[in-house]
Amino acid sequence: MDDGFALDSLSPTALVAGVDEVGRGCLFGEVVAVAVVMPVSAIALLADLGVKDSKKLSPKKREALVPQIQSLVTDYAVGVVDVATIDKINILQASLSAMYDALTQLKHTPELCLVDGNQAISRLPYPQITMVQGDGRSPLIAAASILAKVWRDEKMVEYSQQYPHYDLEHNKGYGSKKHIRAIGQYGITPHHRRSFAPVSRQLNLF
Repeated sequence: MDDGFALDSLSPTALVAGVDEVGRGCLFGEVVAVAVVMPVSAIALLADLGVKDSKKLSPKKREALVPQIQSLVTDYAVGVVDVATIDKINILQASLSAMYDALTQLKHTPELCLVDGNQAISRLPYPQITMVQGDGRSPLIAAASILAKVWRDEKMVEYSQQYPHYDLEHNKGYGSKKHIRAIGQYGITPHHRRSFAPVSRQLNLF
């Protein structure tokens, strides 16, 4: 991972945040972001735990890492933007809003924030660096991605009990063939993103 260039100018005790979101491409459910913060000197300990891009870890490994990450970081917070807001402001702005909400809930203010992606978060009162594919380049962003992924996946399993036809337990809200077929057969729920083409196309909403 190569976030060292961004941290070279900071003291070992300086607090740095990493933030990432999950669920951006889903047809169902909220977009979720997590921010984590810890001193520069402790970031390497995340890599020692086996923290890396959440997409490269098994569900079992991600779940096992959650309590370890939570005990190691100085602070973490979750930001959630609901489906109605996603449909109103678009998924990019909703993702940035979720990241902003997570960062502003931190009890410890960082000196720098590492943001996954190429879009800066507006209104942050401290410097930030965007990192394309940051969850594969920074242990901090990777830790945030793991916490966010596990949080959202657990939420999708809860939803699957309420809406069993859509196979949410397995697709986690993404547009699998079974999920899209179910939309055509059973319609949509209040948690489907109406502005997303596979949903609107099925229902002729837009």
